[in-house]
Amino acid sequence: MSDEYKIDSHKLMYHVERVHDWLKGKPIYPIYVELSPAGACNHRCTFCAVDYIGYKTRFLDQDVLMRCLSDMAAHGVKSVMYAGEGEPLLYKPLADVILHTKKAGIDVSITTNATPLTEKFLDQALGSISWIKASVNAGSPETYEKVHRTNPADFDRAMNNMAKAAELRRRHGYKTTLGVQCLLLPENAHEMEKLAERCKSSGLDYLVVKPYSQHLMSETHQYENVDYGEFLDLGPKLEKYNGDGFNVVFRKRTMSKLKETERYYCACQATPFFWAYIMASGDVYGCSAYWEDERFCYGNINKNSFSEIWEGEKRMSSIHYVQHLLDITECRKNCRMDEVNRYLWDLKNPNPHVNFI
Repeated sequence: MSDEYKIDSHKLMYHVERVHDWLKGKPIYPIYVELSPAGACNHRCTFCAVDYIGYKTRFLDQDVLMRCLSDMAAHGVKSVMYAGEGEPLLYKPLADVILHTKKAGIDVSITTNATPLTEKFLDQALGSISWIKASVNAGSPETYEKVHRTNPADFDRAMNNMAKAAELRRRHGYKTTLGVQCLLLPENAHEMEKLAERCKSSGLDYLVVKPYSQHLMSETHQYENVDYGEFLDLGPKLEKYNGDGFNVVFRKRTMSKLKETERYYCACQATPFFWAYIMASGDVYGCSAYWEDERFCYGNINKNSFSEIWEGEKRMSSIHYVQHLLDITECRKNCRMDEVNRYLWDLKNPNPHVNFI
């Protein structure tokens, strides 16, 4: 299956200068920042990895956030994904913030459940967004209600909102990529073809089908032992929906990695260098798997600028901690930086025959 956007891989090879500076031990800023403008969420998904945070109703101050984004842009941050521990579209100034982000020179994306996606928001911001990915974890209203623990009508609401975005994109000639991601679970596996058909007929670009990965701090353990081997036959079945500008990305490689008994790498190389995370509280973290863990918290944008935090003492000490003291068996399997880590590990630990290309 086509994976044009390398969703089941990584894109660090396109940032050779930044990687070169990292290899030489030079100070670098992150390429990519995940940012949560809102802590609140309108769903209570059964699989929610960050349920331990408690769905706190808190929102970033707009002026603080805009100053932070300008600072990040000035120091080479290239992209921001608005997502996080809450639903980003519940943040009322998000459209204005997105316009500011893009004007500052940072590419914008959103991961959302898409139920609060309004035509007003799309009219204001769609042309400034690189991609929107909707989390839709079922192929029917009935299963959606069980998994998202919300009104079953939200299934059609989310899909209709994404279809409206596709129509607006077509009408205005925007380049925004529109897709859906679905966590493959025992409850929804039988509906993947139905979901693929709905996504394609809605004018979307892709459907990502990916496995669950247990967060070590999560309160839920309902899907901890799901065996994805029994679902691998879905991959070939979903291929028939590919074509006419639509693709299913069935993350078979990521599923297979869950069975690995040993880590490919012995230390995390990506943290705290190539990415960062900003919570709705304003706290800046080096890894999104360790929210509210002081070992990975470098400061707060309500108190200091992003550059002060990134160049500050707490992050400097974290570099030594992550490289020399962190036990990565504590880390989440298939974390967001897993493929990046494999790439960086090979760069720092080449095999003896690398010249035989």
